[in-house]
Amino acid sequence: MRGRDLVALGLLAAMVIGVNGAGAQVTPNLGKGREERQQPVTVDADRMERLGKESLVIFLGNVVARQNGSVQYADRVELYLDEKGDRILRTVSTGNVRIITKDCKTGTAKRVEYFDLDQRVVLIGDARVWQGDNVVTGETITIFMSQDRSVVQAGNQERVKAVFHPKNEREPTKTAGAAPRAVCEP
Repeated sequence: MRGRDLVALGLLAAMVIGVNGAGAQVTPNLGKGREERQQPVTVDADRMERLGKESLVIFLGNVVARQNGSVQYADRVELYLDEKGDRILRTVSTGNVRIITKDCKTGTAKRVEYFDLDQRVVLIGDARVWQGDNVVTGETITIFMSQDRSVVQAGNQERVKAVFHPKNEREPTKTAGAAPRAVCEP
């Protein structure tokens, strides 16, 4: 799994949602292609709280955020907005964070932070990213989306671990009439 493969995880981890005083108005705000930015984001949670003075929106309890075939699960998602409330500057997802991208890359961590200005996603605490049998684990995985670069750091007790399986050269390639790929397991 290469660094750019991890970027897709960062995109969903960075699920940016525009919120106004009237409630949740969902608009993506990432360095994605124009088409992807136009896709709606749906957030389901047990509760939503908006703190206008702090420019903060909090989704609590069984949070599920979906966009363009990708999904993020967490116990809590905090959205930090700019002064006008037009743009998300940072998101923090905590508690059982799990991300599944539309191309079946999966990531888990205790906490995931997204920084819009830096286009940076940080998976913190037992961070793990995988696709198929390929897996990378560490205490922290930082994805620099605009640089197509990622850094995995070890914790005090564990070293970074990566397992990569070579692709089978004899696997048949997809043809125009091939059946669509199976849906990722949640």
